[in-house]
Amino acid sequence: MRARPSLPVLGQPQPERADAARNRQKIIDATARIIAERGAAGLSLDEVAKMAGVGVGTVYRRFGDRSGLVFALMDERERRFQTEFFSGPPPLGPGAPAEERIAAFLDALVDRVLAQQELFLLLEKGGKPWYGGPYRVHHIHLATLVGQARPDADAAYLADALLAPVNAGLIAYQREERGMSVGQIKAGLAALAEAALRA
Repeated sequence: MRARPSLPVLGQPQPERADAARNRQKIIDATARIIAERGAAGLSLDEVAKMAGVGVGTVYRRFGDRSGLVFALMDERERRFQTEFFSGPPPLGPGAPAEERIAAFLDALVDRVLAQQELFLLLEKGGKPWYGGPYRVHHIHLATLVGQARPDADAAYLADALLAPVNAGLIAYQREERGMSVGQIKAGLAALAEAALRA
């Protein structure tokens, strides 16, 4: 299996020929339509290629496998999320105290996972959790805020600890098996962050 590159981080250039960019967008659009109609479990590279009007070899070369397609589809929403916490209005964006930004970030990250939960679950089930580029960006951002709130703490470790509960598998289990509401999950994360930041 070929190694898949990490998803790009916001602001990185993505040079691409115009025809390649058009084909990429057609493939992503076809992927989104199939998932919207039948769910992620029914995603087939052959069907995506047919709907997009490109050869299946183009899909394989460009995305590698089904997980590669899912990563590409999730990328656009991830970029919007990064823009919100890097430069959007407070408290998610700059301008609020670090503690408020941490709570807002974790709250928004739960929404981010829920918005594409089926896709996150598909990646986790395939043994390819949502690590790589997005996780690194989330971790650096959160560790920076933790460092501002608690300069004496191991900010990198606490950032990992706060991000660990925000995964699609656990959130699905909490909602389906434990009957927890999204509000309860967010409140639990807020309490965890508050405890972690308490000196």
